[in-house]
Amino acid sequence: MADLGELLQVAMRRRHLSAETLASRTGIRTPRIKVFAQDGARGPVPPTEQELAEIATALGLPLTEVLDAARTPAGMMV
Repeated sequence: MADLGELLQVAMRRRHLSAETLASRTGIRTPRIKVFAQDGARGPVPPTEQELAEIATALGLPLTEVLDAARTPAGMMV
């Protein structure tokens, strides 16, 4: 299982979305999206459950997958 950062990077790349585009679709500020994609949920700015739900919807991902990724430490294989 991927951590949140990896999941976001892959999903955004597959959908040809920039951080700015994802931010406009979710209402989450671009710098926060960039931090989530780079550092995942363990970065200096952890995402809220509401933000994770908005990201899941905007990327067409199951909420459970995004929540699980947010709980998976970077580099840990489950």
